[in-house]
Amino acid sequence: MDNQIIATINNIPIYAKYFPYLPVNPDLKDWSKKLRKTGNYPEVVFWKQVNRKKFHNIDFDRQRIIGNYIVDFYIKSLGLIVEIDGTSHNDKEAYDSRRDNFLQSLGLKVYRISYLRVLHDLDNVIVELENFIIKNYGEFPTPPCGHPSEGGEL
Repeated sequence: MDNQIIATINNIPIYAKYFPYLPVNPDLKDWSKKLRKTGNYPEVVFWKQVNRKKFHNIDFDRQRIIGNYIVDFYIKSLGLIVEIDGTSHNDKEAYDSRRDNFLQSLGLKVYRISYLRVLHDLDNVIVELENFIIKNYGEFPTPPCGHPSEGGEL
């Protein structure tokens, strides 16, 4: 199923990457619901840009439980986590590192955005997210064989 195109960004097809099983701690279910209802302002601003498939028809989940963690946003079809780092991440580099290592050990990618950039530079944040997705999930044309300066075959 990894060959399914889920979107096109800048005329580049974006391919799905499916994860059949991700661990979930059911004890976090109520906390996850509470976070969705009381989301912080930068997360709400970002959510308004991506919910209901507004971002290239890609489906985002908000406050998704993965293992013993709750991630800000999750794109299931890509295995991509989008984290908006605010003041709650201050002085928690070791925790964030352990968390990222765990998530990456599952084959997931983590994309971090500063809450200040979401609030003050949202247009560029969206463009950078598009570029990250293209780089990691997009199809790039195969260059011609031969010397690059000639564009021909050897």
